[in-house]
Amino acid sequence: MVRFKNRWLLVELIPLPQTHTTSPVTSSISRPRTPANNNNLDGKTIWAALRQSVLTHFGDVGWGAVAPSLTIKYFSPTTSVAIIRVSREHHKIAWAALTLLSSIDGVRYIPHVVHLSGTIKHAQLAAIEHNRVVIARFRALSKSAPGTRDSYDAFLEKSGLEIEALQD
Repeated sequence: MVRFKNRWLLVELIPLPQTHTTSPVTSSISRPRTPANNNNLDGKTIWAALRQSVLTHFGDVGWGAVAPSLTIKYFSPTTSVAIIRVSREHHKIAWAALTLLSSIDGVRYIPHVVHLSGTIKHAQLAAIEHNRVVIARFRALSKSAPGTRDSYDAFLEKSGLEIEALQD
C-alpha cells in the first residue's frame, strides 16, 4: 500500500491598495488592510488563479504534475488566510507559482507563505495562531478597550472550529 504524502501551505493573501493617482508621494501611502477588502475572494477563485500561474510559469508539464493534488482546503476572507494541499514531490512548483501570483480577478495581492508543514494538524495549529495574531492587529487598529467582547471573538471561535474540522 502506497501512502500519498502531502505538503500543506498556510498562505496569507495581502491585498494591495488600488492606486489611481500618479503622484509618487500619495501612491506610497497605503491604507491598512481590513476584513472588508476580500469579500469576493473564495477558494475557487484562488485555485483558478493558482492554476493560471502554474500554466503561465511552468507550462502544461508543471500543471500536470501539480494538478492531481492541488486543493484549497480552507480560506477565510476575514483574515485572508488559505490552507493549500499539494503533493510533497511538487510542492515547490506550487509555492513558486503562488509567489509569482500578482493578481486574482483583477485585484492585486501579495501572497505570503506563513507556514509549510507535512501534516494537516500542524497547518491547522499554525492557522489558528495566525488568525489570533491578525485579529489582534485588527483590534489594535480599532482602538477598542482591552477585554471587551466584540465580533472578533465570535470569529475566532468559529474559525477555530472550522479549521479543526478539516480532514486530510
